Amino acid sequence: MVRQERDRRGPESGGHPEGPRHLTDRAAGLQDRAERWAADAQVRPGFRERVEGFLRDQWHEPVIVLRLGDTDLGFGVPGRRHDGTVAGKRLVRRFFWNIARGIGGAVMYVFFLANGGGEAGRPFQREIRVAGPADAQALDLVDRLRAVRGPWLAFSPTAVALVDTGSTYVDPADAPAPRILWQARVPQAPEVGFRKRTLTWPDGSSFRFPLHGRTEDQHLRKFVEPPDVVHWNGRPE
Repeated sequence: MVRQERDRRGPESGGHPEGPRHLTDRAAGLQDRAERWAADAQVRPGFRERVEGFLRDQWHEPVIVLRLGDTDLGFGVPGRRHDGTVAGKRLVRRFFWNIARGIGGAVMYVFFLANGGGEAGRPFQREIRVAGPADAQALDLVDRLRAVRGPWLAFSPTAVALVDTGSTYVDPADAPAPRILWQARVPQAPEVGFRKRTLTWPDGSSFRFPLHGRTEDQHLRKFVEPPDVVHWNGRPE
């Protein structure tokens, strides 16, 4: 009877030896599975392989293909607004958007404070991911991202490309063929820094590309190790 009573009282009284650590590991495992499920639902398995095969046939080189994440980018380029639109154009549309943004920002601010927020934050603030001089070379790529439904960046030893697969929620068999929307080959191709997720052009302009969650981070680690060593055919075991 005494032994049974100790077991009921839990790990702190001599019960389950793993205790809170066991529960934490289990919760982390559930979270990881949930994230994987969400990633697979948004990007169905098979799309990456289609893009890889398409570009290997085009370039005759090994490739690394990464699904891009949120392409609502912030710009730090003279002549461009923070959202990337050209300064001085679409003034009427911009006027009404600023009104809507102000109302939405006020509502979110009140909601944030009501829920115990400490620092108010900036709900419509985009992170600066595109930087450079006026007419930056990076704009040729990033301007094409606006209309892309399924954006992928592809890399080979001598090339970089932006590829659109269309919606990645559908079965890959029902999707249109991948399309190259932009590409550059050496020596015109930008310098790639996988560790910082950055493309850098000769004029100094840069694009820090966002990846579509942990799945893409894990995929990239199969090819790249610190500081920026790239194994185009996969890292050795």
